Amino acid sequence: MPATAQSMPANAVDFAFRVRHLRRMAEARVRIAVDESALVAAAAAGDRDAFGRLYERYASMVHGVLLARVQRADAEDLMQEVFLSAMRRLGDLRDHASFGGWLLSIARNRANDHHRKRRETDELDMDVVVDHNSTDAHEAVRVLALLRALPEAYREPLALRLVEGLTGPEIAERTGMSHGSVRVNLHRGLQLLREKLGVNHERA
Repeated sequence: MPATAQSMPANAVDFAFRVRHLRRMAEARVRIAVDESALVAAAAAGDRDAFGRLYERYASMVHGVLLARVQRADAEDLMQEVFLSAMRRLGDLRDHASFGGWLLSIARNRANDHHRKRRETDELDMDVVVDHNSTDAHEAVRVLALLRALPEAYREPLALRLVEGLTGPEIAERTGMSHGSVRVNLHRGLQLLREKLGVNHERA
């Protein structure tokens, strides 16, 4: 006769709940992947509404990836270029399930191309897109500049978490990184960023 939750040791109950939770997460990821593949297939066939839904799903991720590499003002323009490029090239994507990673590659390459065309020494002068007299605006510029100076592994997760507001699981799902890698990179990246800002990071 199967054991009930009341008759099982506490650690066994906890383990059982964790297994169920992991199973539900895996099933949810499969459903999301299937739905997204259908959207990508429809968009590749010319369905603008389907592409619009993909844009809504990935806009914040693409913006965060760009912001980890380029100025804030440039990220806005480059994001539009990334999605226009993706829309034109979508028919060449054979594995529809890899859309997220493919889109990220376009964004990273576009940012690299942008840097080759523009001298990075001008970066801080154009970064403020709000009131130049605002202390908060200048602090935001400083933080973004320091974030971009971090090792590449930490830049994207931090920009996606701190600027775009994505959760760790959302970052993992949309970038293809493992949950563990996202968690470690966020933790280490935040420690480094706080050190550069001169902030005590005992609780990081």
